[in-house]
Amino acid sequence: MALSDAELLAVVIRAGSKNSEGVVSALDLGHGLLRRYDTLRSIASLEVDELLGVSGLGPARSASVAASFEMGRRVAAESLAPQDPIKGPKDVYKRFAPFMRDLPREVFNVVLLNTAARVIRTFTASEGGLAASIVEPRIVFRRAILANAASIICLHNHPSGNPEPSKEDVQITAQLRDAGRVVGIPLQDHLIIAGDGFTSLAERGLI
Repeated sequence: MALSDAELLAVVIRAGSKNSEGVVSALDLGHGLLRRYDTLRSIASLEVDELLGVSGLGPARSASVAASFEMGRRVAAESLAPQDPIKGPKDVYKRFAPFMRDLPREVFNVVLLNTAARVIRTFTASEGGLAASIVEPRIVFRRAILANAASIICLHNHPSGNPEPSKEDVQITAQLRDAGRVVGIPLQDHLIIAGDGFTSLAERGLI
């Protein structure tokens, strides 16, 4: 028998708690989370500190809820093995979207690739919003040079759910593209992740 969203949350929460009105069950806490945040995806975007603000969720229960969603993200990302090469924007989306699509703020990540198009490492270049001055090409490519990267892929999320690139997105892409040509580490793509979709600026002809 399939469990409801509230029942799934109750399984993760495991035990109820006491308040001024008496004992609150784990199922009650699950229903309370859904009343407050509407959907599992909204709850998945919360950090532990935010969950601690929910009545009845102490540090242990908040950590359990956050960990369950993190486990789900990791399972979703395992459609590609770590050693598999990145062959196109769909591979980038499959590997990184589970960790980025539900974030409540914009995060700009850079993926460093070797000559076989395998991921060397990933790092965050900026958080909280995009402007041409926030993502600095010299910092991005300094990290790429130190890692002996052969190329890079950039990606960031749009919490609004709209995958269309903004003027700032296009401007940052052009700066990174031009800087990559100078240092010999090309920008392969820049993906905008928005909910269950994405936009590849390479496919738009902007790289």
